[in-house]
Amino acid sequence: MSTPSHLNQNELPQHVAIIMDGNGRWAKQQGKPRVWGHKKGADAVRRSVRFCRELGISALTLFAFSSENWQRPADEVSSLMQLFMLMLKSEVKNLHKNQVRLRVCGDLSAFDDALRKQIQAAEALTADNKALTLTIAANYGGRWDIANAARQLAQEVRDGHLAVDAIDEQRLAAYIQLADLPELDLLIRTGGDIRISNFLLWQAAYAELWFTETLWPDFDQQVFAEAVAAFVSRERRFGCTSEQICALASSQAKGT
Repeated sequence: MSTPSHLNQNELPQHVAIIMDGNGRWAKQQGKPRVWGHKKGADAVRRSVRFCRELGISALTLFAFSSENWQRPADEVSSLMQLFMLMLKSEVKNLHKNQVRLRVCGDLSAFDDALRKQIQAAEALTADNKALTLTIAANYGGRWDIANAARQLAQEVRDGHLAVDAIDEQRLAAYIQLADLPELDLLIRTGGDIRISNFLLWQAAYAELWFTETLWPDFDQQVFAEAVAAFVSRERRFGCTSEQICALASSQAKGT
């Protein structure tokens, strides 16, 4: 299998995270209710997973529902929960078939029993898959993540298992969500806003940030490739085009 000139697998990001923003605005542009945008956003999730599989990216983390999203209108929150449940039921077999490991990170205690059980079942089914780890951040916030890790460290100290002087960045990092995944390389935000909105605050410390005006339902292989090309150019200090990224993804797909 050949790869495009000036590009090889080692130069690509291994862990990509995306803030999937713009569903509501996309729906408004179409004259549709906001929930329609969320449903169309599910298509962009499928495209992104497929692109990561083709390109050999090992981890994809998607910001699906923040801890602040509970403040949205009740009917929209309810629709999002229903869509989440539907996606878990309808997509998990296909993910499993394609060797994708599914995980959900965040404070799951706020979800009802049925949704938590569906999450557990999906995670259990795909637990041994190796091609890609797809993490859905749901009821997640970066500050919650750090506070939760600190709370677990405090419990270790209170139980006499850890000395206060032994606490350092490495100890704290072990309790942060996604600790077992590769370091976050690239953080993408769609929808035009230039902020990370309390997402992966710890994990993004050295990540490359890339922002696009593209609304999430319109996020496709070409836009994803532009983000990866930007990462390669910034991180590896040599030029690469989005066309090369797409060509590599295509060649990888043909070789699998």
